[in-house]
Amino acid sequence: MTLWSSLKRAAVKLRILFTISLLSALPAWSQGDSATTPGSSEAVNIDATRADDAPLLTPPPVSGEAYATEPESAERSNYLRGGVRFNMAYTDNALEGISARPVSDVNYSVWPTIELDQTTPRWKSLLTYAPGFTFYQRTTSRDETDQNLGMDIQYRVTEHVTASVRDRFQKTSNVLNQPDLLTSGAVYGSPQPPTTVVIPPLADTLTNTANAEVTYQFSPGDMVGASGTFANLHYPNQAEVPGLSDSSSLAGAAFYYHRLSKSRYLGFDYQYSRMLAFPTGAQFETRTQTFFLFYTVYFTPTLSLSVSGGPQQYEATQPSLAAARSWSPAGTVSLGWQGRRAAVAAGYSRTIAGGGGLTGAFQSTGATVSARWEIDPTWSIGVAANYAIYRNAVAMELNTNPGGHTLAGTASLSHPIGQSFEAEIGYTRIHQSYSDIAAVSAAPDTNREYIGISYRFTRPLGR
Repeated sequence: MTLWSSLKRAAVKLRILFTISLLSALPAWSQGDSATTPGSSEAVNIDATRADDAPLLTPPPVSGEAYATEPESAERSNYLRGGVRFNMAYTDNALEGISARPVSDVNYSVWPTIELDQTTPRWKSLLTYAPGFTFYQRTTSRDETDQNLGMDIQYRVTEHVTASVRDRFQKTSNVLNQPDLLTSGAVYGSPQPPTTVVIPPLADTLTNTANAEVTYQFSPGDMVGASGTFANLHYPNQAEVPGLSDSSSLAGAAFYYHRLSKSRYLGFDYQYSRMLAFPTGAQFETRTQTFFLFYTVYFTPTLSLSVSGGPQQYEATQPSLAAARSWSPAGTVSLGWQGRRAAVAAGYSRTIAGGGGLTGAFQSTGATVSARWEIDPTWSIGVAANYAIYRNAVAMELNTNPGGHTLAGTASLSHPIGQSFEAEIGYTRIHQSYSDIAAVSAAPDTNREYIGISYRFTRPLGR
């Protein structure tokens, strides 16, 4: 057994044990609401007379959380939520990666959903499960069953120590066919190892991303912490994704930050990652060490700006070649705002990464924006867009991917029907330019229009 296999198995076992220990305390949860700042784990009182009077936040560059995507009026805790959604969608490229010519089709989907959202002074948890079933009108061989499972648990161990665990698992044959496609445009305050770089809309795909973090506040204005992240991408049928490969990544980070004033934070973050790609009969490895200096300012309790940057050392290896090593600048800029009727998040990042379906080390530069706006109590608009460029970081053999770029966007309009039903229409477009990846090179554009009807129920807990 290799050292990597042993480490990966140990990480999985530790994650399972930690999750079980946290879930064992579920019966102790009771009623309690809290408001949070986007990208942070605590509420903040910026109007406090002294900086020490306000709770110390975990700024977005080190929180591990995505910025809020729902307006404040839509965020409520201590609820059991559920329902079912029916979708009819038309796509003009239903056999991307399989047929050299675009083939259009109509599909019908149903997703039952259950969500448990609970908060107490020491606990905060969000558990979600959404299976899916899709049936195609013409290409019936593409009929599928999906699985979506999410977990986000935070626990205040002591007055100054907080632990959190997050995990998301997805099994799908169509990444465009999800209950809420806007969530794919999540914005983070730090560079995230790419789980998926190239988007094969119709291919069996398994992804799993898990993160654990511990923070310790040792003074009114100082905090240290450590985190670990594991991600895995697997294509069960390689014939559906010619040019793409399975991959996995393991990363760790340690950070320190200081509160300069009631609303300004300055800190340092060290990150180490190991990313693997597994094309047929080979293994590519990319290791990085990143040294970030970051600064976060909260203009209001729900409006923050974060900037981070620093040098990144990377090492890329592939079979039969000596390792290639070099340095490169890396950095991020992110902004999050959450109002009573709207929420906006935007981010830009530049980093060296590997995996995500590609082979070799590549320079990743991308921008993401996500927004929701409640026009009035009966109409709301959602938008998510992402643009990313991937280029080879080192000159290696021809069996590494030269890279390319991806442009993806989704817009939706929703309208409630009574108290429990909602209708939605939306449009998604994806353009991908990767000349050496047959899964998308023959038909690089995908357009999808959909209409959906949802039934939802909400039940308060402990009331």
